[in-house]
Amino acid sequence: MGRVDRRMVLVGGVALALAGCGIADSRSPVPEFMRAKEAEAPPPETPPDVGALVSKELDIIFLPSSYPHDVRVSPPHHDLRSNAWIACVRAELTSATGTPLGPQTYRVTITSGEIIDRRRVEQEDNCASEHYAPVAVTK
Repeated sequence: MGRVDRRMVLVGGVALALAGCGIADSRSPVPEFMRAKEAEAPPPETPPDVGALVSKELDIIFLPSSYPHDVRVSPPHHDLRSNAWIACVRAELTSATGTPLGPQTYRVTITSGEIIDRRRVEQEDNCASEHYAPVAVTK
C-alpha cells in the first residue's frame, strides 16, 4: 500500500510541475526560458487627417439642426490608454430655438480612420490649450 501512495504522489508532483510550465507568465519566479513571451503592442497607426474626417462626418459630431459653422480642429494626439487617436473639434452652434450657443467643443476618438466616439469636452481633456485649424465643411 505504501508503494502505491508514493507512486501517486510522484505522478501528481510531475503532473503539477508540467502543468506549471504552461502557465508561467513573464513575471513568474521561474527561469526565463520557461516564461511566456510578452505580447508586443501593435505599432500606432499613422496620424489621421482630422480635418478631412470631420468635414466628411460632421453629422456624427454635431446635430444638423444646430447648423455648425466656423468648424475648427486640433491636431490628433495618440491616446495613451489605447491604440486610438484623440482630437478636439470646435464649432459655432445654434440652439433649437435659433439662439446662438457660441463655440462648443467636442472630443473625438478616431480608430482605423473612423470617428468611433464623440463627447463634450471636460476640463481634463485640455482642449482649451489646443491650437485649432479651420475646416472646409462640404454639404
